[in-house]
Amino acid sequence: MSTNLQTEFDSDLTMDEGDLLDRPRKAELFSEVITISGCPVRRVVGEFWTAGQRQASSIHEVSYRACFKPQLPAYFIKRFTSISDIVYDPFSGRGTTIIEAALQGRRVIANDINPLSAILARPRLAIPEFADIADRIKTIPYRTNLRADIDLSMFYELATESEIVSLRSYLKSRRDAGLEDQVDSWIRMIATNRLTGHSPGFFSVYTFPPNQAVSAASQIKINRQRGQKPEYRNTKAIMLKKTRQLLAGLTARELENLRIAAKSAIFLTGSATKTDAIPNEAVSLTVTSPPFLDIVQYAEDNWLRCWFNDLPTEEIASQITMAKTLEAWCETMGRVYYELFRITRGGGFVAFEVGEVRKGRVKLEEHVIPLGLRAGFNSEAVLINDQKFTKTANIWGISNNKAGTNSNRIVVFRKPV
Repeated sequence: MSTNLQTEFDSDLTMDEGDLLDRPRKAELFSEVITISGCPVRRVVGEFWTAGQRQASSIHEVSYRACFKPQLPAYFIKRFTSISDIVYDPFSGRGTTIIEAALQGRRVIANDINPLSAILARPRLAIPEFADIADRIKTIPYRTNLRADIDLSMFYELATESEIVSLRSYLKSRRDAGLEDQVDSWIRMIATNRLTGHSPGFFSVYTFPPNQAVSAASQIKINRQRGQKPEYRNTKAIMLKKTRQLLAGLTARELENLRIAAKSAIFLTGSATKTDAIPNEAVSLTVTSPPFLDIVQYAEDNWLRCWFNDLPTEEIASQITMAKTLEAWCETMGRVYYELFRITRGGGFVAFEVGEVRKGRVKLEEHVIPLGLRAGFNSEAVLINDQKFTKTANIWGISNNKAGTNSNRIVVFRKPV
């Protein structure tokens, strides 16, 4: 562990209430040094951030499967970067890291092999005026009695389906003609986010939470079990309401920061192992959460979003890293780390959220640390954020944090200067 970061963590153990970054109260910490691949690694357990310590910006409220809360990247962005530094996420998802970085006045680069990522993230940097969004939504031509080219009757009432198909056709025609502007992109993002969900604020009948779309067959079973059938949803009213919600909490400073970041933002759609568009040593901080083996089926969960945006679901699925074995996952992540080493500046950081998989039987940090070391990074620490932390002899196997992204186990690396 480098001297500066070592000092920070050591002082964390004794600081008074209010001294710790973004800490609402004094939090207990447990710290120990272990050895992984011959390297001493500091493991620090404590309440580094909580979901309730501050209200995250409303602009983050776009649902996506397996995404972390904004407080996670906020912690590292504030601690390890300065204004105008570049923050990167190679597995960007809904864009939590880059949106939070932009809100804090940093420049951003996002990459994801799924093109839905840029569709959901880019418009929330270059935000149009609300009046322009409202005017465009109101004037989009809706035709009656239109039907999708696939059976969606289990999700949508017939008039709602006509509106969705009309909206899809409008956006496709604008894109194909090269006329899609920031307002259209915002509308595409909002509509994509509202396709399915579990309240009248979505276009669909009640279905599973909006971070995934169940299959048509599964939705038929849900409808039967709940005794429900799709009811009409006013799609234009829903899109306007969601727009107001996303913009409601933004300050003038945050809006300006987002727009400044949008001017230099880079959005890549491809493999995180090869990002030639990013210059050598350009990135100050990477905060990311990679695909976890085969536990999340991103393309299957997003099939309806892909249909709406005229994207090839099966082609995307074949490209997404969904390794079925730990060995295959490590081989891919090893190549990701070599690329991260290339693009990270000397003294820059990587915060890699690994969680637990397979009910805690696999602790990915024990496999990730050798990958980072091999690429040339120094291993700084493993942070475990635990909001209900209690010191126990078996602290490494924290029982009250669940599997997957909720466990907040973050491996921190630093590139030598």
